[in-house]
Amino acid sequence: MVRTRPLKVALLGCGVVGSQVARLMTTHADDLAARVGAPVELAGIAVRRAGRPREGVPEALVTTDAAGLVSREDVDVVVEVIGGIEPARKLITAAFEAGASVVTANKALLAEDGPTLHAFAEKHQADLYFEAAVAGAIPLLRPLRESLAGDTVNRVLGIVNGTTNFILDRMESTGVSYGEALAEATALGYAEADPTADVEGFDAAAKAAILAGIAFHTRVRLEEVHREGITEVTAGDIASARRMGCTVKLLAICERAPDGRSVTARVHPAMIPLSHPLASVREAYNAVFVEAESAGRLMFYGPGAGGAPTASAVLGDVVAACRNKLGGARGPGESAYAQLPVSPMGQVTTRYHISLDVADKPGVLAQVALSFAEHGVSIDTVRQQGKDGEASLVIVTHEATDAALGATVQALRRLDTVRDVASTMRVEGE
Repeated sequence: MVRTRPLKVALLGCGVVGSQVARLMTTHADDLAARVGAPVELAGIAVRRAGRPREGVPEALVTTDAAGLVSREDVDVVVEVIGGIEPARKLITAAFEAGASVVTANKALLAEDGPTLHAFAEKHQADLYFEAAVAGAIPLLRPLRESLAGDTVNRVLGIVNGTTNFILDRMESTGVSYGEALAEATALGYAEADPTADVEGFDAAAKAAILAGIAFHTRVRLEEVHREGITEVTAGDIASARRMGCTVKLLAICERAPDGRSVTARVHPAMIPLSHPLASVREAYNAVFVEAESAGRLMFYGPGAGGAPTASAVLGDVVAACRNKLGGARGPGESAYAQLPVSPMGQVTTRYHISLDVADKPGVLAQVALSFAEHGVSIDTVRQQGKDGEASLVIVTHEATDAALGATVQALRRLDTVRDVASTMRVEGE
């Protein structure tokens, strides 16, 4: 039987995601009540500027007093979808202090100051849910936190930014340049007016920090995540990948060391074989590949952004938080008991694809090979093309550390016969 005491939800933000949360809470009110066990009502919607028409949003619920809204005694759950660090952090901590649970989609805040938020939730015996913070509508964090709680996760490899995936997909499928693909992404609304957070990998790095923390039960700070964007990816890189039977993706990679004593988290473009499940992820979609000791390989796929998809994940968390409120229970909190050290990128081993412009004359390949050998980097394959005194070398290495490869590249640049190190890119997957 459905209980009659309503649960009150305060909504912070009424933009692309917030407006969809408000719409779904209104149109699906009966279903939500049945699933929770009590009516779930909007207590108020905090916005920066009132007076603007908002379709489907009751004007009587709109307020500019966010601090007052989250501090109300009758509010059971606060949903934060305004983004950024402040005032989101102050509002969330105030909500905990008032006894409310919190649902947020704020990956930047979680990556920067997640431990503080978890500590506030623990202190005030409240829930902190954030399924929508990493992969939009894709149910990913709950399986990692709950379904795989009895397993050991060794690797999380994923496409977690739809904007960059769209750009790289267009570069591959149509042959356009990075700039042209970015312009198309902007025109279609996939890229912001200032796309820096996406194309330079900041968005993906924040998500990688969250994923690594959950997967390895270890606090991973945002500054510990190695980050590279896609702005240097060229049509030549895309073509080279195609010749190797690969495609280029911006990947978030979180790994446990083989000895289990440390972890790494990194974001960078990489070539992956067309046979890998992530290679088929097109347009602005996201996908995350999880490798666990007992469960094996699992893949989570779907829309990683957008108002309705993200609101779906938010509402799932709202239902969980409301159920806990009714039952006097709490969901899973932070699990950081492992406290594993985070290794720097220089210690990470991976394969590399290096493209060189060199003089087309005898002995050049030998000089180049010697530079690799002197720094302990083993070469897997070499492809050479030459014409009119100029040549290009495309080299794929066996696994080497990032530090060793960096030293090799510096040595190559000192060779008189090497005109330019045109590009270097990591190669991931089997």
